[in-house]
Amino acid sequence: MHTHVGGPTPEALPRKFTPIASQGAVMGVDWESRVDFERLRSYRMARAMEQLERSELGALLLFDMNNVRYTTATHIGNWARDKLFRPVLITRGEEPILWDIGSSAKNHQMFNPWISPENWRAGVSTWRGSIPEEVGVERGNARRIADILRERGLAGEPIGIDVVEIPVLKALEAEGLEVRNGQELMQQARRIKSVDEIALLEHAAAMVDAAYDELYRSMHVGVKESEMVAVINSVLYNLGSEEVEAVNAISGERCSPHPHVFSDRVIRPGDMAYYDIIHSFMGYRTCYYRCLNVGGATAVQRDAYKRARYHMDAALAEVRPGASSADIVRHFPAAQEFGFANEEEAFGLQYCHGIGLSVWEQPLMSRYHSFEHPIELEENMVFALETYWPGTDGLSAARIEEEVLVTADGCRLLTRFPAQELLITGTKYFNGTSFAEGANVLQPPNEAHADIGALT
Repeated sequence: MHTHVGGPTPEALPRKFTPIASQGAVMGVDWESRVDFERLRSYRMARAMEQLERSELGALLLFDMNNVRYTTATHIGNWARDKLFRPVLITRGEEPILWDIGSSAKNHQMFNPWISPENWRAGVSTWRGSIPEEVGVERGNARRIADILRERGLAGEPIGIDVVEIPVLKALEAEGLEVRNGQELMQQARRIKSVDEIALLEHAAAMVDAAYDELYRSMHVGVKESEMVAVINSVLYNLGSEEVEAVNAISGERCSPHPHVFSDRVIRPGDMAYYDIIHSFMGYRTCYYRCLNVGGATAVQRDAYKRARYHMDAALAEVRPGASSADIVRHFPAAQEFGFANEEEAFGLQYCHGIGLSVWEQPLMSRYHSFEHPIELEENMVFALETYWPGTDGLSAARIEEEVLVTADGCRLLTRFPAQELLITGTKYFNGTSFAEGANVLQPPNEAHADIGALT
């Protein structure tokens, strides 16, 4: 088992008191305090309003469904994530106004009492251009938004937008609105997690713990990567996942370079395989890699895993409030050390990224940018830390990821499926034959292939 580098392991650190009892339970009860969704909604809206107050913006117009959920606590299914058709308008001292697909707006008016019924409004977009621009949907929506801003004395102040379609942007500018970047403001709002957000993130990770436990029992020679993706989906949906956004399943010769997508490849004896599970529970995501071997492991594969684990542990030892992102990424190998020409080419293999209502939140840390533009870690940030190392056989590679909560004392792992050593799944192959010493028999193969049945 590889030794943790520098200081106590994250698991050994004391847990800070939280008002949330029975973490991992999702049913509401009358006999103890659990996740408080009213507190969650209030916290998120207050964070967004605080950032708006500090900014030079007069208003926010949000289309990104994660920002919409953060500010309005509405969810109509992840089928809506790429439609950009549910804008929410936020101004100082006023409740948000959300324009939603008609029947959803009516449902919100009936069952979402945290915002006044008149502020849940039906609206129509072009559905990613399906309605031609000549119909004038964009112009009508822009005029409606501009009229509200004029009524509130904000017509001359800039408006922040997170993501937007070009015709919508042009229509807003045609109304005389100055459009600025609102995504950075929302990233700042979402970067520090409340006790309720942390509990939901931890529960989402616990569901993946269970998925990996089932995967460990299910992965053997002859199954396909796609079959393992189906196993993972089944476990997560049975446990209450809102959406399994993606499962990367990478095995054998597909491990290096990392293709970032599963296939129908059949798993063979001695394969190294790594998985990334991204899913959502109550909106809160996971990004959670684990690496396993089938039947046995070669010296090359074990070495690759030890190197990936070494860089992981060295980086984890730096996680604490006040630490710099540069302190973290200096423990990652340079791109040239593991076969890439530069940091841009290797991006996404050794880095950290925030996790919340999406898997792309602040802080994001990498050798590509964090030495020149470091940021300071703060208590209650949650992010994933990823490492990768290719084997010298040109085929294998190890991939590990841990989700961490920055605590007052250091960090705490949210991901608990064992990853300190390379685990072996499937049938274990043992050598039941020995040859007489000095006998003129087959010569052993090179070390990289001599110990296929050896355990880690």
